[in-house]
Amino acid sequence: MRTPIIAGNWKMNNTVSQGLSLVEELKPLAEGSRAEVVVCPPYTALHPVGEALQGTNIRLGAQNLFWQKSGAYTGQISGPMLKDVGCDYVILGHSESRGRFGVEEEGMTEDLSQVFGDTDASVNRKAHAAFEHGLTPILCCGETLAERQAEATDAIIARQVQQALQGFSADQVRQIVIAYEPVWAIGTGEVCESGEANRVCGHIRSTVESLHGSEAAQAVRIQYGGSVKPDNAAELLGQEHIDGALVGGASLKANDFAAIVNAAR
Repeated sequence: MRTPIIAGNWKMNNTVSQGLSLVEELKPLAEGSRAEVVVCPPYTALHPVGEALQGTNIRLGAQNLFWQKSGAYTGQISGPMLKDVGCDYVILGHSESRGRFGVEEEGMTEDLSQVFGDTDASVNRKAHAAFEHGLTPILCCGETLAERQAEATDAIIARQVQQALQGFSADQVRQIVIAYEPVWAIGTGEVCESGEANRVCGHIRSTVESLHGSEAAQAVRIQYGGSVKPDNAAELLGQEHIDGALVGGASLKANDFAAIVNAAR
């Protein structure tokens, strides 16, 4: 049986003091959960939050990494740096890191969105670097509203998964977490219907099976992300192919996040 995994992506939120207050409130609420719980603060809060989580059942994750160990890469952060501050997980290929947003960002032209810049190829290199340094990647995939309306969802998802997993062994794939995040549902309040979310997550599992066999496909954990809240978590997490959630806004409130954690069956 796959262990549910609930990860909170804080995105560009919370100072160090705010992050520490949040995890102190969260620790007793998440204690005893049968789900694996992960929080992913911004880089500035990783070290102090990681120290605050020692001895608890909550794991630390980062929101991105660069594939080189060190060097002249201004503004980047490496796998060894993340491991050094206590990270076990790292989110890779999030739609926002790819410059794909679910809501209109004021002044965000196509040129400006390239500041984020991730591609299928860069996500794959980052995933290999994560494994090299003992970090478990949470690999994100998802379609935009235009792609869904064009009935391209399955093709987009299959392409992103196939390219992200290039060069991995079946044993490595078993350890990876894949997060399905329909771009149009991130930060919009829109939620993919639970049945459709389950269908797409099943499509991801079938894609993994075609690449690495049934054992890897049955072992890999697949999350749903996109406006997950306490009032829809149980229905989403009760689906056959959904093994957890990648939570955005609701992870910034301890009670809301704990309610989602506790909804994992």
